[in-house]
Amino acid sequence: MPRERQRYQERPSRLDGAVVWTLDVPPGPRPPARSVLPDGCMDLIWTVGRLVVAGPDTHAFEVDPRNRGSCAAIRFAPGTAPVLLGVPAHELRDHRVDLAALWSRTAVAALTERIDRAPDPAAALEDFALGRAADTGPPDPLTAAVADGLRRGRSVASTAAEVGLGARQLHRRSLAAFGYGPKTLARILRLQRALGLVRTGVPYAEAAYRAGCTDQAHLAREMRDLAGTTLGAYFAAGEAANSDTPQPSGSRTTA
Repeated sequence: MPRERQRYQERPSRLDGAVVWTLDVPPGPRPPARSVLPDGCMDLIWTVGRLVVAGPDTHAFEVDPRNRGSCAAIRFAPGTAPVLLGVPAHELRDHRVDLAALWSRTAVAALTERIDRAPDPAAALEDFALGRAADTGPPDPLTAAVADGLRRGRSVASTAAEVGLGARQLHRRSLAAFGYGPKTLARILRLQRALGLVRTGVPYAEAAYRAGCTDQAHLAREMRDLAGTTLGAYFAAGEAANSDTPQPSGSRTTA
């Protein structure tokens, strides 16, 4: 009898710009290690008895197969999580941190237990995020505009001019909101645009051009620098993986 397949699912959240995702892993041998690519986002991830914050990545993060258990999470849009969590994004850059290391252990224990007991942990996690957002208020509108401009492929200079920030101000606010400077965020979002196009069947060269790279070689260099692999190897690994378990860049299990 074939081994039951793991399943990844995601849906838009009621929290603006966020995505709720779940990963169901059946009993048995864990799947091989997979790399999670940078996407400019931060996630709050629940597994039974534990809440973990996945900080913004600057390079591919390899998930240990031993930690590829079933989980539910909410992936926040770039620049929104630091307000909800009360910690600058750069302090969590390239790290997975227990929420109890950032907040009161008593409060986190109560929250974790509530989600553990919920019939739908993903919905319970989303409800918590919505309540937290109501308490903390919206993210900085300027950094939200920066993320939107860079996501649309605008240059860092034109984005800075559009929001009325100088280079130093933009860099400082970007570190706090995104975990890195605007140039790094722009590269990451551009790579994600290109990968999204390739997933729809667009050839590499055309995807590179439409995403904002100078040519396919430029995209290949960015893939090596940010993802540590090639386009061919990345998509070949995805095709070889369980067809019921797509691997978008934001699906981050705990570390």
